[in-house]
Amino acid sequence: MESEKTISELVVDEEKKMEADDQGLKAIRKESLKLPVILVGSLIYSVGLNCFLRPLMLYSSGLMGFAQLFETLLLRMGISFGGFNISGILYYLLNVPIILVAVRKMRKRFILKTIFAVTAVMILLSVIPIPAAPILEDTIANTIIAGLICGSGVGIILWTGACDGGMTIVGMLVIASKGKGSVGYISLIANIVLYTIMLFLFDIPTVIYSLIYSVFVSIASDRIHTQNISSEIMVITKLKDTRPMEIEVMGRLHRGMTEINANGIFTGEPVKIFIIFISKFESARIKGIIRSHDPQAFIVETENVHIDGHFLKKLT
Repeated sequence: MESEKTISELVVDEEKKMEADDQGLKAIRKESLKLPVILVGSLIYSVGLNCFLRPLMLYSSGLMGFAQLFETLLLRMGISFGGFNISGILYYLLNVPIILVAVRKMRKRFILKTIFAVTAVMILLSVIPIPAAPILEDTIANTIIAGLICGSGVGIILWTGACDGGMTIVGMLVIASKGKGSVGYISLIANIVLYTIMLFLFDIPTVIYSLIYSVFVSIASDRIHTQNISSEIMVITKLKDTRPMEIEVMGRLHRGMTEINANGIFTGEPVKIFIIFISKFESARIKGIIRSHDPQAFIVETENVHIDGHFLKKLT
């Protein structure tokens, strides 16, 4: 009998139902609808890079920066590509070994969407023309706008549960294993190494402006990448039997709950208070589950909370 099962057994049953749903046609349709969004994010990123950053002769962050660096070195060695922009192709090739490592540690749907995103970026960077002169006269304005545009594109891709490749995958792998940090922060640390190398190859203004660009990419991507924003949900409910709600939250979202028994001061009625820590990305879903069980529940959400301890960041 289901009523005789422990709550942990019921949660496991709910998890199995979710896994079955994830493997069905419904999940495939849901993921396929994200592909146009990934394409839009890839387009935004590519426009920001080719139209705003490249005319300044500045360098991107992460693996894309290394791809641009390799392209410059090849040109200095006298290897010509007939004016064709090969940085996207080099970026794709540099991503291959990283994706192969991620295949063993990340979900299949994440890998497939990431391959789609990296391929889209490669193609778009190859076909979008680079203006002969900067769009804006002011270098710092071009740099900041390029960072915000590219960071927004990266953030959109991350929001879909995919990745634009490069140091973003490395950052997500680190976060998945350590449970701490942010993609933007880890990428920024890696960029310091990249730009230190560039100090020996280019002039200081080039490195400084490129570093400013990477800072704004990190800021913009972290703001849109809601999976990386931790939130606290507090639920106050008068439900007598909250077990079905607890099972669905823990089974469907794989999130723990802390229950507190209390009483309303004005009415004196017994209430239950639940405290749940989630990512901002899960906010709408968990609220939907709670409302389906108790439309009158009182829900308080606090964003950007600092969590010190075992907390699983589900980035994909």
